[in-house]
Amino acid sequence: MQKYILLASTLTFAGLSLAQKNNPGINLAYIDSSVSPKNDIYKFANGKWLKTQQIPASDGAWGSFNEIAERNINNLKNILSEVSKDTKAVAGSDKQKLRDFYLIAMDSVKADKDGIKPISADLVAIDAIKSKDDLLKTSANLNKKGIAGMISFYVYSDFKNSNKNACYLMQTGMGLPDKDFYFEAQYESIKNEYENHIARMFECAGNYPESAKFNATTILKIETELAKGSMNAIEQRDPNKQYNPYTKAELLSKIPNINWNLYFSTLGIQTPDTIILNQTAFYDALNNLINSISISEWKIFLKWNVIKSAAPYLSSKFVKEDFSFNGTVLTGMKAMKPRYKNAQRTTDEALGEILGKFYVEKYFDADAKKRVDVMVDNLIAAYRERIETRDWMSKETKVQAQLKLDKLIRKLGYPDKWLDYSSLNIGTTSYWSNISASKVFQFKRMIDKIGKPVDRMEWGMTPPTVNAYYNPTSNEIAFPAGIMQVPFFDASADDASNYGVMGSVIGHELTHGFDDQGAQFDADGNLKMWWTEQDYKNFTDKTKLIIEQFNNYVAIDTLHVKGELTQGENIADLGGLTMAYYAYKKSLNGQKSPVIAGFTGEQRFFIAWAQGWKTLMRDAYLKRMIATNPHSPGNFRAIGPLSNMPEFYEAFGVKEGDGMYRPVEKRVNIW
Repeated sequence: MQKYILLASTLTFAGLSLAQKNNPGINLAYIDSSVSPKNDIYKFANGKWLKTQQIPASDGAWGSFNEIAERNINNLKNILSEVSKDTKAVAGSDKQKLRDFYLIAMDSVKADKDGIKPISADLVAIDAIKSKDDLLKTSANLNKKGIAGMISFYVYSDFKNSNKNACYLMQTGMGLPDKDFYFEAQYESIKNEYENHIARMFECAGNYPESAKFNATTILKIETELAKGSMNAIEQRDPNKQYNPYTKAELLSKIPNINWNLYFSTLGIQTPDTIILNQTAFYDALNNLINSISISEWKIFLKWNVIKSAAPYLSSKFVKEDFSFNGTVLTGMKAMKPRYKNAQRTTDEALGEILGKFYVEKYFDADAKKRVDVMVDNLIAAYRERIETRDWMSKETKVQAQLKLDKLIRKLGYPDKWLDYSSLNIGTTSYWSNISASKVFQFKRMIDKIGKPVDRMEWGMTPPTVNAYYNPTSNEIAFPAGIMQVPFFDASADDASNYGVMGSVIGHELTHGFDDQGAQFDADGNLKMWWTEQDYKNFTDKTKLIIEQFNNYVAIDTLHVKGELTQGENIADLGGLTMAYYAYKKSLNGQKSPVIAGFTGEQRFFIAWAQGWKTLMRDAYLKRMIATNPHSPGNFRAIGPLSNMPEFYEAFGVKEGDGMYRPVEKRVNIW
């Protein structure tokens, strides 16, 4: 097997500038010295911030991600303000599309004047439905615009043949955040609010109150029936359960009550020779529901899907009603965001690589990309060493794990090749028409992939995005330009804090290749068992410990974190932080870490990690997060991994009896 040598960082302390030597990277003003880091590193690192910060009225939560996002919003505002003043932009150019999309998005006066007009053609088309075939054709036409119905079709790399694009069908049709919201007593009040919200939306669309209430009851009935065949968030974590291939003949036989040839021809393609069902029980249920639910009821259902999809882009009464449920009820927000913030978000969603190009040219630091690239090298090298020390893995499995690192694709900052938007027409008819045009454009791009090899260089996020990801089917990590900023990355600070936050983010994404889901995909991105049977059992036994650990965290009232739902992210946090720590230690080249602001490098590393997860959340936001989000709340992400790491115990002198102490036999040590 090839030998791997850990690259020494070019960012060693000896090579730092005087400013870097004096910049601890951590925010000293956040530290609450009345709290011992041995008892609660999160409150020690963030105590003063937690006591003095307030969640903006227009947000459900506030933390480090929001701080960077807010900075990006101001940068994008500058870009879009400048572009919107360019009256000489050539028709059909990227600048013209960006300008017109943003200007019409900002025009609330026109939106109020137009009222329901932008969606009237779709509502008329639904009213014209007279048969089941009409229903399927209309639903397919709406799907092309990004509007959900009773069927959801998409194209994605084949889980078991990752170089090939495959056709998938997945569950759809639920307006509540998860299947469980329809059946569990704890969500009954939200379900009731949802039904009232639907009725008010139909009133906004011109229905009389009695009719609107009837429609809402009908919608909830249909969605509940669809939910019965659906998977909840935890069930969807198993990729094998979601890989159910059927030949064309098998699909037509299994679900005979749907005219698949008509549906797919309306989408503009032939019925695929093979199609993969993510949730077979959903389509078994739909096969019965397509006949048992009347055409008139399905028409109400499709109208609702049009209205709820378009509401944020219509007149103020639609926008306000959409916010009252999705903003206030589900996330606890007190006020709507300024229109320009929502306009920027949708511009990024629709024209992300046009906007991203402007963003990168004006605000992205190329030196930051180089430094992060070195950190990636060091994190991968640390991973290689750690893999070789795993006494629960056989040599055979270690070879395959190293191969995953060999074949890993890295993406930093922005795409090497920008997306071509020349076929997308953006005009000034209405906000919704531009949204629809962008959805149709993206849908066409998607179906054009059928029969073609997977483009592994395609990005799944836009450059301004404050996030990062790992894609198991292409074995890639990606870090958009938007996340390479303070407090996650500070080019002026010494290495400890950068490894503590940005390094751990890099390690986090790397570890997703070896979490409960990623571990099931091989080096080429195929859903394939590359472990020995015993090694995989050893791995899953270890994951049970982290599930148990997080199940014991009480998030709010009697509501616990869902350890099974969040296990992938928790594994990635622990693995990523561990790799970042050892990469930082290697970057010192055997030297003792510098003491800055009274903290050793090791201490600053862990404080930086904890400060990266500083978060305030409204109760409604937190409850929804616990129910549906695979990430644990920030405070538990901060303390959970550290309580498992002997390196943290050593840095702060944690002993039995301290709050951060976890019995040795309960500590999780996977990667």
